[in-house]
Amino acid sequence: MLALAATALTWVPAPALAQAPEQIVNGTFDSGHAPWWGTSNITLDSSSGELCADIPGATVNPWDVIIGQDNVPLVAGETYRYSFVATATSDFSGRALIQLPVDPWTQYLAVYPRMTAEANTYTYTFTSPVSLPNAQVAFQLGGSATPWRFCVDNVSLQGGAPPDVYEPDTGPRVRVNQVGYLTHGPKNATLVTEATNALPWRLVNGSGTVVASGSSTPRGVDGSSGQNVHSIDFSGYVVAGVGYTLVADGETSRPFDLGGNLYGQLRDDALKFYYPQRSGIEILESLRPGYARPAGHLGVAPNTGDTAVPCQPGVCDYTLDVASGWYDAGDHGKYVVNGGISVFQLMNAFERTRYAQAAQPFTDGQLAIPESGNGVPDILDEARWEMEFLLRMQVPAGKPLAGMVHHKVHDNEWTGLPLLPHLDSKRRELHPPSTAATLNLAATAAQAARLFAPYDPAFARRSLTAARAAWAAALAHPALYASPSDSTGGGAYEDFDVRDEFYWAAAELFLTTGEAPFRDFVLGSPLHTADIWSEQGINWREVAALARMDLAMVPSSLPDRAAVRLSVVTGATKYLNTLNAHAYGLPYAPSDNMFAWGSTSQVLNNMVVIATAHDITGDKRFADGVAQGMDYILGRNALNISYVTGYGEVSAENQHSRWYAHQLNPALPHPPRGTLSGGPNSSLQDPIAQQKLKGCVAQFCFIDDIESYSTNELTINWNAPLAWIAAFLAGQGDGSAAPAASCQVSYVKQDEWSDGFNVQVTLHNTSASAINGWTLRWSFLGGQTVTQAWSANASQSGSTVSATHLPWNALIPPGGAVSFGFLGAPAAGPNPIPALFTLNGAACLNR
Repeated sequence: MLALAATALTWVPAPALAQAPEQIVNGTFDSGHAPWWGTSNITLDSSSGELCADIPGATVNPWDVIIGQDNVPLVAGETYRYSFVATATSDFSGRALIQLPVDPWTQYLAVYPRMTAEANTYTYTFTSPVSLPNAQVAFQLGGSATPWRFCVDNVSLQGGAPPDVYEPDTGPRVRVNQVGYLTHGPKNATLVTEATNALPWRLVNGSGTVVASGSSTPRGVDGSSGQNVHSIDFSGYVVAGVGYTLVADGETSRPFDLGGNLYGQLRDDALKFYYPQRSGIEILESLRPGYARPAGHLGVAPNTGDTAVPCQPGVCDYTLDVASGWYDAGDHGKYVVNGGISVFQLMNAFERTRYAQAAQPFTDGQLAIPESGNGVPDILDEARWEMEFLLRMQVPAGKPLAGMVHHKVHDNEWTGLPLLPHLDSKRRELHPPSTAATLNLAATAAQAARLFAPYDPAFARRSLTAARAAWAAALAHPALYASPSDSTGGGAYEDFDVRDEFYWAAAELFLTTGEAPFRDFVLGSPLHTADIWSEQGINWREVAALARMDLAMVPSSLPDRAAVRLSVVTGATKYLNTLNAHAYGLPYAPSDNMFAWGSTSQVLNNMVVIATAHDITGDKRFADGVAQGMDYILGRNALNISYVTGYGEVSAENQHSRWYAHQLNPALPHPPRGTLSGGPNSSLQDPIAQQKLKGCVAQFCFIDDIESYSTNELTINWNAPLAWIAAFLAGQGDGSAAPAASCQVSYVKQDEWSDGFNVQVTLHNTSASAINGWTLRWSFLGGQTVTQAWSANASQSGSTVSATHLPWNALIPPGGAVSFGFLGAPAAGPNPIPALFTLNGAACLNR
């Protein structure tokens, strides 16, 4: 998730300056080109009064061709104006740097001028954070497949410039969900205003007609933005349509829709994000137009991996084939702890369809991936690509620490931007095993074992075997921690408290196997009854809530399951209260308004808890809270921006990435539609955020710039809760309360033996109308199958069983019932009563 520390500042007009000392020697090239230098693959030519060079083609990295000058003095706190005139015979985005001249090559200015055949003047300002007598000015010009000619003139660096003041364009002061609102769901907006009294508002439809009006509610100064704000609630208007706007205090909001398929496409796009993040496979133009690229890290030059990756020196004496999985973020690293929570949430979104009443099914062919059409839901196929990587990271049998899992794999050095995966030439290395990584595999492989059992029993068995081995290894090595200093070329992802990972892994192993040792470990964990619902409650380092919610939702024989379910509702109520108290409708209010790295994912993960409470209780308050929380993600925020690429009139589109790098190279794409930005981060860990956003208040600690990796990166673990929540909202229809159940099901296991079980099902009609023709559906927990049925026709697809009436029992009168039975073949694990039954698509009560 971390990236090369590079500072890129936006272009500003040249300010009027008093004459200040010139820091560049011979920047006009009137007397040759000394002391300028170039790399050995070019020849400098200043015969025309400007400095030119023929840049060779077939170079990979920007630094493969450099023109520079050394010994340039900088003074800490001084603001400099840097300018030059440049041309390129072929349009090219070079890198203009002012930096430390030795490792780690710290960059105090890094900009990416787009040069053309026309001579343009490029002007930038920056404030030096250090005093340095020997800074380096450099033009990095490599990375072109074809040769071209570069010329530069009038290079100047002068102090005394006014500081570059960044003012974000926040658009109209009426902030709305720019995508839209569920027709019968909550509809809230935030008005930024100096007024302290209520103000009138008007809702205008796409034809320009005022269709609703009212008065705002003053909320005072919002601590997360520093703004004086009012709330506007127009929930009472329930007419679907497109192109609505909200008018208040002389301002007109950005447009939005009411109703329609607001979240089904977002669910699919958020999941489609993962295919072009894949490592070790060609990304096909036919499946992702505009995003095609060769397979990355397959050991094909210039790659050195990932088919036979060695360890860091002194860590191990073997190599592993880890050529699969998703690139974690905007770099080329792959991390087990970040991959673990990501793949868990994708599989969990699928598993939710087995027990949640308002859940749309995931289907084969839904995501347009290479595996589409194989009979397996695409979301599971996508998850398997990551699971294969996690499984391959396990230390082989017979080796020291067998069963443990290597923490991560990535380059031995940081790479620059842009750099497509197949062009990465750095050495790949396995990093030491860790207890946290090992338990991530134990948890996710156990989860995969029960989910894949109906589709690929062999993979399910392989996953469970790996999960058991990982669990045993973690018990034997409970305190192997990743080093916080192991951050060269990739993030450290250190975690010194793995009690939550033990709890999570035990929970998933218990749910899959039903075995007493795992149940007892769960019950004995202090986290099982602890208050785990903090504002930063779910992330790759804090996973206890994942265990708690799965224990609450997945059918099992856990003796205190009712208390666990109540605890989830308690946590959700806490987040819902936070949301209702927040002027921007945020279920996230960290202490001192210090927004975390990846704050948008924290918001979404708190919404996952709220959504789970709705699945438990059916209480519409919780569903409405999730819908309102999504408003913030999609534009109802202080910056008036949607944090999801391609959604809303103004959205983030320059997320930090080495291959979605359109901001740096117009030949490369923006991130795919449906990509979540990390969002405001109060700590400002990257240079451009430090330069531009110093002193920012919470929600304003964000900039849509590719170099701002601490506020604007993309990651697999941020898109996962986005997809989960979008899937939840897609299942809410128009936002109306779920209708009362018109049926009740009794499911009784009359007998159970080693290789089978016998079930009697009774379907009761609790409505006032007759049922004429019925299909009852449910899903098994794992690999159970119906082998024979009577008094109904039974068919099975994956884990889902459909029981349909026979001619003689199609009619069920009001208050009547029909019964049927079946024989089943068990799975290797538990065989609990299914959690959800649907009659002709509508949920039944479960006796």
